[in-house]
Amino acid sequence: MNVIAATTLRNNLSDTLDALIDQEYLLIARGKKISHALVNLDFLEDLLALRNKKYLASIKQARQEFVNGETFSHTQVFGDL
Repeated sequence: MNVIAATTLRNNLSDTLDALIDQEYLLIARGKKISHALVNLDFLEDLLALRNKKYLASIKQARQEFVNGETFSHTQVFGDL
């Protein structure tokens, strides 16, 4: 089972995200209880596609928009925080 302690995750976030590339998910434990999960984006899309075909189409469209350079800046998304 792929379990990582929340403290270890916090202290090694970049390395953990790199490791997630080759795994579908990581379970996150807080104390002795598994409380959350990090999932590989491809795996998440597969899970969501099983439930909603419109979502899969929206992902395909979003990826094409990204390739075409159709993105928003941080300010456009969040404004002046």
